[in-house]
Amino acid sequence: MKLTITAYSTALFSTWYFIEEFGLLFDGGDGLSAHLLQKSRKIKHAFISHADRDHLSGLIQFNQLNARDGFPKIYYPKDSGSFPYMADFAAKFDPHVQGTVWQPIEYDQIIPLNKNVRVRSFRNEHMPFPPEVVKTMGFHLERVKRKLKPAFLGMAGKEIAQLRKEKGEAAITEEVVENILSYSGDSPVATDGRFDNTNILIHEATFLRIDESVIDHERANKHSTLEGVLQMVKETNVQQLILGHFSSRYSTEEIDSEINRLVAYFGIKIPVFRIPPGECVRDILKHQPIN
Repeated sequence: MKLTITAYSTALFSTWYFIEEFGLLFDGGDGLSAHLLQKSRKIKHAFISHADRDHLSGLIQFNQLNARDGFPKIYYPKDSGSFPYMADFAAKFDPHVQGTVWQPIEYDQIIPLNKNVRVRSFRNEHMPFPPEVVKTMGFHLERVKRKLKPAFLGMAGKEIAQLRKEKGEAAITEEVVENILSYSGDSPVATDGRFDNTNILIHEATFLRIDESVIDHERANKHSTLEGVLQMVKETNVQQLILGHFSSRYSTEEIDSEINRLVAYFGIKIPVFRIPPGECVRDILKHQPIN
């Protein structure tokens, strides 16, 4: 499936990803509306990974420009108090936005976008909260299909139709989930296989080198390094990789050089794309991969 993905992602300043085919937004940092202009009207579902200001500061203007009855739907981690405050402020500041849906969600919650496509949330480790506290997450974009159970393969169409009529669809088919895209949110690298068989992985890579990511305070927010992400991808069945959230301390040339060095070192063969600091990239997957 071809996806049209437009994004801006610079650590500390702003991050957002727009997937046009599904009217879907991951995070809502500053500049969202200014870059998308009228296309921001296509966004029906906005999933916000956490309440850091660089991931939500564009929501007020986006909502002011695009609110109507029942849309947009803005999903956020249920224990993050910033979002109810923002919803209350928006409704007072721009009374016409009261049709916006602000929806708190749990970990591993499934939100249907249409009959066959859904978003599923998952916990990440950006912030050191107890397991029961829901404040920071990533997302999978999944497509659900049904296929015949092995016992019915090879049967004639008329027989299958009769069985479907007698027993129902669930009796003769099983659900198959395709992971169209995964979005890490701000997070250290996960090694639990959550991105296995993902067609497109969008992952943060705030720091190029491990020594630059040293956390010197136990409550500091955690991020990924480029090296860590590429090492994880080497061991994961990902078809395409989009890297973002680079620190503005790096130039585009420095980032590209390090990507190519590490891609060669780890023997990575899949296409690797990146969002340079300070740049909005339109239709990312139409660009030439860095490698």
